[in-house]
Parts: sequence; C-alpha cells; structure tokens
Amino acid sequence: MLGIIGGTGLTKLANLKIKRRQIIRTPYGEPSGPLTYGDICGYEVIFLPRHGHGHTIPPHVVNYRANIWALHSEGVRNIVSVASVGGIHPSLNPGVIALPDQILDYTHGRKNTFYDGGDLPVKHIDFTLPYCSRLRELCLEAAQNIGESLVDGGVYACVQGPRLETAAEINRLEGDGATMVGMTGMPEAALARELDMSYAAICPVANHAAGRGTSLHRIQYEDMGEVLSETMQRVRNLIERVVVGHAC
Repeated sequence: MLGIIGGTGLTKLANLKIKRRQIIRTPYGEPSGPLTYGDICGYEVIFLPRHGHGHTIPPHVVNYRANIWALHSEGVRNIVSVASVGGIHPSLNPGVIALPDQILDYTHGRKNTFYDGGDLPVKHIDFTLPYCSRLRELCLEAAQNIGESLVDGGVYACVQGPRLETAAEINRLEGDGATMVGMTGMPEAALARELDMSYAAICPVANHAAGRGTSLHRIQYEDMGEVLSETMQRVRNLIERVVVGHAC
C-alpha cells in the first residue's frame, strides 16, 4: 500500500476521498495525528500530515518514529513524502518541484532509530542511496505523463529548525554539496529504511535560501504561502498520477 506524508502546505489532500480516520498507538508514542484512509482515483492510500492537521507540530518535535511505525503497522510499504524546501542551487527557484536523490543530515537530538538499545539488537542499514530508485522513477514518469516539470536529482540538506538559516550557513551547506535545504527529511527517510519501506520525497521550492535570489537580505516569509498555495496544487496533481502509476 502507498502512504503519503504531507508537509508544510499539504495538511490535506483535496483529491482524496476519505473513508475513515484512525488513531494508531505505537511503542514510540503518538503520531502527528490520526491516519486518514481513503482513495485517489479509486486506489487506496493512507495519508498523514507530518505537522498535524492544524500544522501545529514544528519540525524538531515531529515524532518521526511514531509516524513511520504507524504507517508500517497498517500495511504501508511505499512512502511518498512531500517536503517543502528552500532553493540553494540557482535552478531551484520558488515554484520549482524537485526530486532529490541524496541527503545531508545536520539535525541533532531527534530520535533517529528504532534500534536504540534495550532488548533490540544493533542494526546497521545501508543508506548509500537514501531514496528508492523505483519510487523516484515512478514520480518522474508521473510528472512526464501530466506535463509537469520535475527537477531530477539534488542533495537535500536537513537542518534542525524551526528557525530559518543564516546566509553563512547556506554558504556552508552549498560547500558541502547541498542544492536545497529543509527541516523534515531526516530521520524520516532513515526510519523508513530501517523498516524496509521504500521512500521518495517530492520537494516543492517555497523560497530562495538565505542570501540567495529574492532572499539576498531577508527571507520574505509572507510570500512563501502564496508560492506554496500554487505549487501544492501541482503537487496534488502529481501525487494523483503517482498513485495511479503505483497501482498499475
């Protein structure tokens, strides 16, 4: 089954025909909210808004372990995540949609593994390619089928948040190879890998990163809502096609 995790700007799916919502109890506490069960174009999916239905959970407080565990316990084996980012690379302007293929993790203090001692054995996962190539290809094919432009590849730098970055920090991230910056890509992707779940991320660019483009002197946070509102409609259309492709 396909699970969809929504981020900033995507707390609900307008094209999802809701059947029911269910609170899932996990060994790791409460997920961000009840799982929403429904279908898109007749195909069953499970949707979970990462920041809660009212967008009240900041990125460093999200219970990533509970979210991934809850989806896995309900039969989800493939996850498409939507995570808004700031564009570092010159090609990643506001309104662009990117499909990263690598991650840099700058977070700290987050519960980032299911195997953290106790009675559980140590587990080392291979994370050479953090995103599932099959799901990425599915997203690329879906974009092509609907005429949507999707940037293939990129390095997602995951920072702690919730504050936005300084221009110097963005310079450092760029020097490390990052092309985009966000706050929710990790440990979500790694936790999915620990449970042998396929995972891919669709990343709409909400703004230029600090010190870049229109954010040269200040990030115009008030403009991000308008950009995301328009971009997320395209993301919903893309997800709809991904769901159909996943089912075929």
